[in-house]
Amino acid sequence: MCYHVCMVDVKEEALHLRQKGFSYNEICAQTRIAKSTLYGWLRDVPLSRAARDRLVGRVREGTLHGLVKRNKAQTIFARERADKSQNAGIERVTSEADELLLVGAVLYWAEGYKRLKIRNGASITSHPISFVNADPDMIAIFLHFLVHSLGVAKDDIWAAMRLYPQMDEATALRYWSRMTGMNRMQFKKTTWMISGASRGKRPQDRLPHGTLQIGVNDTEKFHHLLGLIEGVKKRMRVL
Repeated sequence: MCYHVCMVDVKEEALHLRQKGFSYNEICAQTRIAKSTLYGWLRDVPLSRAARDRLVGRVREGTLHGLVKRNKAQTIFARERADKSQNAGIERVTSEADELLLVGAVLYWAEGYKRLKIRNGASITSHPISFVNADPDMIAIFLHFLVHSLGVAKDDIWAAMRLYPQMDEATALRYWSRMTGMNRMQFKKTTWMISGASRGKRPQDRLPHGTLQIGVNDTEKFHHLLGLIEGVKKRMRVL
């Protein structure tokens, strides 16, 4: 008899909480009744507008909390993975006597994009390899380094021309495609620059084909490359 009365009391409490807009998880925590049982009791309970608004708010709050928690976990994981890649790069340079590896790392140290991206005060976890230069021989060496030292597939490499108003885009595209061996589908949209030459500050033919950006969308290899640069620094300090 006592058990039956107690269950009635608990059921009434659960009904009251549900009508106030409490979720099954909240009611379960207060009554210690399984959610499957609560669902059987409460699935047909009509809810007021205020109760529905409370439930929707709880769902949104839970979703936001989950997103924040997941983003923090992803950031930590990305940082650990970046550290691992960089440490592998440092170890590789300090232990291998590979000329192409050293040359490629130094070229990127001098002409590559290295600063970690920040957005709204938070670090961005995705970073591409990006190398810009006007010297076709330097670009050819860097492409050779990407493929043979970093193991980048040729089809994963992209290029983007940076041209000035007086230049012909089609002519520049033929030139860079021939010099790099890259097909035209690998070239992204051209960036048009305002040059000092267009204002008479330097000769018009100083950069006849503009500059070329070489890129690879691979964050792990980006961090490995930063590690190679750190390895070069350590190696040179030893010497």
